[in-house]
Amino acid sequence: MNKRLYVDFHILQTVPPSCINRDDTGSPKTAVYGGVLRARVSSQAWKHAMRAAFAENAQLDVGKRTKKAAELVKAQILALAPELDADKLAKKALENAGIKSDDKGTKALFFMSAAQAKALAELAVEGSADKKQYRDALKAAPSMDMALFGRMVADEPSLNYDAAAQVAHSISTHAVQNEYDYFTAVDDCQAEDNAGAGHLGTVEYNSSTLYRYATVNVMELAGQLGAEQAAETVRAFGEAFLFSMPTGKQNTFANRTLPDAVYVTLREDQPVNLCGAFERAVPRSVQGYAAPSKAALAQYAQQMYSSFAEAPAQSFTVGSGLEELAPAQTAKAMLDALEKAVRDALAGNEVG
Repeated sequence: MNKRLYVDFHILQTVPPSCINRDDTGSPKTAVYGGVLRARVSSQAWKHAMRAAFAENAQLDVGKRTKKAAELVKAQILALAPELDADKLAKKALENAGIKSDDKGTKALFFMSAAQAKALAELAVEGSADKKQYRDALKAAPSMDMALFGRMVADEPSLNYDAAAQVAHSISTHAVQNEYDYFTAVDDCQAEDNAGAGHLGTVEYNSSTLYRYATVNVMELAGQLGAEQAAETVRAFGEAFLFSMPTGKQNTFANRTLPDAVYVTLREDQPVNLCGAFERAVPRSVQGYAAPSKAALAQYAQQMYSSFAEAPAQSFTVGSGLEELAPAQTAKAMLDALEKAVRDALAGNEVG
């Protein structure tokens, strides 16, 4: 019985002048890789964009990451027994589960599903004093994004979830140089004899073709959610990873683009990040960066499969330029095929 199954997502995406992920000085995030400066978008930024995409889909069960966990439990208590002191009971329920909370909320952001908040509320309304019941309620029934991205609870490590998904920092396939946009803003009520600007400023930006990578441990996900929901969650993850975009300076640059090419694999050995394709920065060419980046990715993947890693059990591509790795198809067709492949693989592994 095969006990390993990973879905790897590889995306090449060109982004025009933009500042979608800033550092503490307001500059676009960067990293040195292969000895040259690259544009970078942090994994946290893209995971937040993905969770926002999940929340927009009413069919998906998503959790809340908040310091106001007591408010979530309080709302459920009020729905069950509005005559009770919901505020007091909610804080006591969290305390019984090992989560410290005060009037300002929990000490750290806490990830909770609606099912968990409801289970705590039911125990509180029943008057249960069994702390194990409260901890069990907070451990059971995670939402799909909790299973994907994990939960770390310093106060009560037994409530931790290992993340089934890993998202890499996106980097440009080529060297970049940040630039500055000097701008002025006009005061609409300025006196006619004053031609000066009402505000002056600069915005730092860059443009790039990004290599984006993420992987999902399907067996870990199935252990948390069950086989059927795991297959659906892999599809939802893939759709969000393909189509989401961090929103930094989006109104200024209108930089929302779609991928140039997508390569998805089902692997039965281990995840394989193909960023080594771009350790040697793609050189500037009359073709731009997207086309040579596709060629570099395809060449490097085949090199890995002929030397270090087994070829994927199944492969899918979307867009042109990666057909030598797998036949191209539409994004929807790929996601449909991916969901079916995961479901079939889990059925073969007898995961319930």
